Amino acid sequence: MALRTTLPLRLLARPLTTYAPPLALLQHQLQHQHQYHFRGLRTSTPAPVSSTLSAWDGGKAEPPECGINVDMPVRMDTAPAPPPGDDFHVAMVGAGNIMFGSKAGPWNHSVRLEHKLGPRLKVVALIDPDTARAKSVLETKCASFVESAYKDTKVFPNIGEYARWIEEEGGTKPRAIIVGTPPAFRGGVAGGRNLELQLLEHFPAAGYLIEKPVSTAPIDEVKHVAGRLVQNQNVISVGYMLRYLRCVQKMKQIIHDNNLTIMATNARYSAAYQSIDKPAWWDKSKDMGPVIEQGTHFCDLSRYLGGDIDIATVAAYSVEHDERPGKLSAIPVNEDAIAPDQRIPRITSAVWKYAGGAVGSFTHTVALQGTLYDCELEVWADGFHMRLVDPYNAPQLLVRRPGEDHSELHQFNDDDPFFSEMSAFIDAVEGRPDAHILSSFEDATKSYELTWAIRLASEKSAAMRRAAAAKA
Repeated sequence: MALRTTLPLRLLARPLTTYAPPLALLQHQLQHQHQYHFRGLRTSTPAPVSSTLSAWDGGKAEPPECGINVDMPVRMDTAPAPPPGDDFHVAMVGAGNIMFGSKAGPWNHSVRLEHKLGPRLKVVALIDPDTARAKSVLETKCASFVESAYKDTKVFPNIGEYARWIEEEGGTKPRAIIVGTPPAFRGGVAGGRNLELQLLEHFPAAGYLIEKPVSTAPIDEVKHVAGRLVQNQNVISVGYMLRYLRCVQKMKQIIHDNNLTIMATNARYSAAYQSIDKPAWWDKSKDMGPVIEQGTHFCDLSRYLGGDIDIATVAAYSVEHDERPGKLSAIPVNEDAIAPDQRIPRITSAVWKYAGGAVGSFTHTVALQGTLYDCELEVWADGFHMRLVDPYNAPQLLVRRPGEDHSELHQFNDDDPFFSEMSAFIDAVEGRPDAHILSSFEDATKSYELTWAIRLASEKSAAMRRAAAAKA
């Protein structure tokens, strides 16, 4: 979903109303000023963290300390120049915005690959049924300084045609395949949505970077695909890029270093619906609804920090389009063209129990207008409260520790989680010793299962409400 970048907070902040406290209170504060912190915050330099263990890439259980070094700049323009080496052959599946970027968001896998591999990058195939679009983006690339990476790229309408070209004409096999297709074509076993199974058939030795959510197929099919991928043991990364945020890795570091037992998580994702003019997003039969299509990032972060979830405990309620609070005034599409039973909920609120005993909650709202989203994630443990704020635009981490009444403020201005994700994937494919893939396909399947459990639970409660209203 498109997320617009925001201006610096200092440019957007409204003037604060002045408040003059009583003189006695001012005198008391001056006498005890060491106990007070303006706005309840103080900045803190992150503590150094030693090298972490390499993460498994096949979906096995990983030690909680696995991650990336939060004190190492990983933005593209601060990364070292790519080292020399042999050509690195890549196949791209999908010629859309995820792969080649757009004005609506920071995603652009091709640019991250170009910076990671430099002149080593050779894109041998671009696969998209819209071959005209594929040829158009290649023309743009070939007119730029990265021409050497794309000048010999072949365009194919599907995986089978690419595999046939290799077999019949001696074409080049890829070391890595970047998958940026819509989720409806992935993660299943039936024809038309079994992309991973096709890749395993034709390119079992390649590494795969696959976008999220992993599919729109039934969860049993997705689990079957996950099992096949784990069995094959090739390198696989799923694009939950928020795991690679240095603020998120700082949270993981704090949890590990203090041996914390998580008590609760609370995630909130507020979409700016006025800017969402894609009709399929408003239709559950197409994009599966906002929790599965959009809230998946925060459901995944909740699992990443809180651990495995007891799916049987998931309960959810919603505000639906046919309820008074669900009447929206600025919907940018013609919702009347969507069947009433396929219109998306306006608010979805869910709770669950983690396998470790903690409680989790998630609220997704279709309520804000304008263009900027509002997203936060909180984590509690004994003496600790961590709050991740605005992870898409200007990430901040607030940490309150035991015995303290204030919060530390952690900010990383040289962070690019998309580049960290791509860099980790390429390092793993090349067998480098400190590669950290943070989201395997098997683990991503668990996040997919959670989003479906939330949707189904909210639909069940909505159906019960409607049935009770009909009897009244």
